[in-house]
Amino acid sequence: MLTEKGYIEEQTLNELIDTYENKIGPRNGAQVIAKAWVDPEFKKWLLKDATAAIASMDFEGRQGEHMVAVENTPDVHNMVVCTLCSCYPWPVLGLPPTWYKSAPYRSRVVIDPASVLAEFGVQLPEQTRISVWDSTAEVRYLVIPMRPENSDHLSANELQELVNRNSMIGTALATPVNGVST
Repeated sequence: MLTEKGYIEEQTLNELIDTYENKIGPRNGAQVIAKAWVDPEFKKWLLKDATAAIASMDFEGRQGEHMVAVENTPDVHNMVVCTLCSCYPWPVLGLPPTWYKSAPYRSRVVIDPASVLAEFGVQLPEQTRISVWDSTAEVRYLVIPMRPENSDHLSANELQELVNRNSMIGTALATPVNGVST
């Protein structure tokens, strides 16, 4: 519509979309997560002050000003939602997926997060508690997924390949070393 009305050129719009999908997008978040997996001090900093830790990697900007990182463990699995609108950390995750902004996801993840996870193909052990974090205009969340088993030999660059956007929202797990994704 913007291009049809002459407000923006199609090439400019395509460059903007490409930037958020491929340059600013989930690859930035994957770098943050991989660094947290290999650098315990960075991980502590990320959990204490995610905004500053993320900014130290030059990933900052609109909708990334007030970040909080939450860590998945065998005991707790974290999921992120914005129940009022679609607040989302663009600098580390890129463009939000359509389902993230949908009313069904926004309401159901709060009411029955285990069923939503199952729809995404994630089955957690019964004893794992699910915490749902509601992003706002003031605070956005980033999930630190559990590091896959048998990944100790991988470099940070290799670990980045195991991190996907949905795992940083909490609707997926990091890709196992054998390559089978959930």
